[in-house]
Amino acid sequence: MKKLIVLLLASVLAVSAFASGKGDSGGSIARIKKAGVVRIGIFADEFPFGYVDNQGVYQGYDVYFARRIARELLGDENAIEFVPVEPANRVELLQSDKVDIQLANFTVTPARAEVVDFTLPYQQVSIGIVSPDSAPITEISQLEGKELIVDKGTTQETYFTEHYPGIKLVKYDSISAGFAAFKDGRAAARAQDNTLVFAWAVQNPGFSATIGSIGPKDTIAAAVRKGNKELLDWINNLITNGLEDDFFHKNYEATLRPVFGPNVNPESVVVEHGVVK
Repeated sequence: MKKLIVLLLASVLAVSAFASGKGDSGGSIARIKKAGVVRIGIFADEFPFGYVDNQGVYQGYDVYFARRIARELLGDENAIEFVPVEPANRVELLQSDKVDIQLANFTVTPARAEVVDFTLPYQQVSIGIVSPDSAPITEISQLEGKELIVDKGTTQETYFTEHYPGIKLVKYDSISAGFAAFKDGRAAARAQDNTLVFAWAVQNPGFSATIGSIGPKDTIAAAVRKGNKELLDWINNLITNGLEDDFFHKNYEATLRPVFGPNVNPESVVVEHGVVK
């Protein structure tokens, strides 16, 4: 009987620790500090937001923010385990405790908010279309009956499925594979976040971002495992109170302006202190 009581008490304490976020539950601040490293999901092929450079180092707008998180949380901007992700497995990696934070250009949607907890936004975005200069797509109606490349598990896939059933969607698991297939001529156009489309078109002569914005204006935010209020509140506090007023503008200048050039207004991309203007 005494042994049973001890076991029951241990179970209650374990559940209590998990619920409070102070045990070894996935993504808790205590667990992260004990490990000495924060696991952050990031794209490895989404230039210039999250990618691996020629030296094998992660770079980009999301990476810039990730390093600041590590610096504030652990005192070292390099105390990060970058976990490469694909668009379709971002939720799964949080739910299975493979990452503590997702920073993979994660657009906030009601459906996703049911299964993960989003922080305040740090970027705004809409859908863009890139097409060949030899056959530009300047109106969505031109895509009726044609093939459009999208990535699985993205807002682009959802938007075109719901609103344009006459467009033939060609779906890819990875962003780089989708762009490679498009460049290879396997579709009339390619849809992705307009910011990513701007960058890709600049880097690939013969292609242009012919539709700069379609569909709703969305925001991009970090995400944590559902119910991890401790880590969620910590990141939100960092965004609202812990960063200098122009942190994300500095991020933009360092990572995006060299790619986008002078024609893209940073105010159409950047969100400071979680407030969309």
